[in-house]
Amino acid sequence: MYYIGLDVHKKTISYCVKDASGQIERQGTIGATGNELDVWMKYLPQPWTVAMEATIFTGWIYDHLLPHAAQVKVAHPVMLRAIAAAKKKNDRVDASKIADCLRCDFLPECHMVSRAIRDRRRTLRYRHLLVRQMVQMKNRVSGLLLETGVSHNKQRLHQVKYFRELLENSPEVQASIRPLLKLSRETIVRLQKTEYALISFLERDPLLCERIKNLRTVPGVGPITALTWALEIGDVSRFRSVKQAISYCGLCGDEKSSAEKVLRTPISKKRNKHIQRVLIEAAHFAPRQSPELALVYEKEKQTGHANRATLAVARKMVAYLLAVDRENRAFVPSENRGEAVA
Repeated sequence: MYYIGLDVHKKTISYCVKDASGQIERQGTIGATGNELDVWMKYLPQPWTVAMEATIFTGWIYDHLLPHAAQVKVAHPVMLRAIAAAKKKNDRVDASKIADCLRCDFLPECHMVSRAIRDRRRTLRYRHLLVRQMVQMKNRVSGLLLETGVSHNKQRLHQVKYFRELLENSPEVQASIRPLLKLSRETIVRLQKTEYALISFLERDPLLCERIKNLRTVPGVGPITALTWALEIGDVSRFRSVKQAISYCGLCGDEKSSAEKVLRTPISKKRNKHIQRVLIEAAHFAPRQSPELALVYEKEKQTGHANRATLAVARKMVAYLLAVDRENRAFVPSENRGEAVA
């Protein structure tokens, strides 16, 4: 078996091929294109396995090499940096270090979801970009009115009828800002329609339809939370316990202990930020829909910290979502579980 380490960049890929003893067979640089990879693979010694660090370019390279390699592995960038740290660092050294980690079975491998899930996840993350742009445009509309001293109702500003009446009937709206207000409103409407179309497309997807239906039976889980869970978690069977899933979602604190000193943070920064954000938002509203979650919130809030209570609710929701997703069934509230068993 030959072991190949790749150091991937936007325009080039540095590679290092080693045999089982660690002897370098060949190394060099190729262009980061599909055609150059095809030519490069023709001259590789057989059989071979390859590893690379997780980057924005990893997905298409992983898919391109997978049919030809004995195995393709992707390394966790932070953990790989800790293992393969060296005084001398360049692309050739990095590729050699990755090949050595792969050869010695020290590679901190990270999970790669299927291409189908990655394609749909890209769509969902694009929707988040649209929402951020929508919020920016709404803030710009409010800012234009504040800059020119136009009195308005902040709660109703972005309602279609109220906004139209404000432009038509308010003498305070200056002629200089009217085109900007109209353009901003048109942009908001266009973004709203696009965002709705993306969500509708994902909800009707045959790969996700049944899964989303079951996840939405969990209290506090709407279409965005269900889609984010399904597409960011991927294969739920890779989590052996609820603790692992909570850690992946970033709903627990980091711990740094040395001798008698213990430092804990309220929430981890090493997480999937997309699912963390959505679960915390959902946990703010879930206690209103579930007596169980309301009890969890009130019990934790007695310590005097509302944010920790919200995190406790989010962790409980992870347990619910994990159970529903594993068993492929709808959520059953506690008061009905006895009847379901009977």
